[in-house]
Amino acid sequence: MVQRVTYRRRLSYNTKSNKISVTKTPGGRIVAHRLRKRGSPVSCGDCGIALAGIPHARPAVLKRMPKREKNVTRAYGGSRCAECVRARIVRSFLVDEQRIVKKVLKDQAKQQAAKN
Repeated sequence: MVQRVTYRRRLSYNTKSNKISVTKTPGGRIVAHRLRKRGSPVSCGDCGIALAGIPHARPAVLKRMPKREKNVTRAYGGSRCAECVRARIVRSFLVDEQRIVKKVLKDQAKQQAAKN
C-alpha cells in the first residue's frame, strides 16, 4: 500500500505558495518538503530580455544578496543588457557629433555673411 503524505504546516490547500515535494528520508519514512517559489530573471529595462550573469531569485532573496552578485561590472550593470548599453553609447556619440557639425555649419555661414 502507498504511504500517505500530509502537509506539515497549517495551510492545507494545494496553492501556488504551498507546493510540496514528496521525499524519502534515510529512515525510510516519506515526508513532504515545502518548495519555494522559483525566482524570475532580472530583465533589461529597455528591451526586456533576461540579463546574463545575474541569478534568478525571489525579491526577498535578492535583497539579502551582496551587491556584487546582483550586477555585472559595466555601466548600467544590473539594469540594462550589453546591446542596449552599446546603443546608448553610440546614440550619445552621434548626438555630440551632430551638435559639433551644426556649430561648424553655423560658423561657416557666419563667415560667408561677413565676406559678402
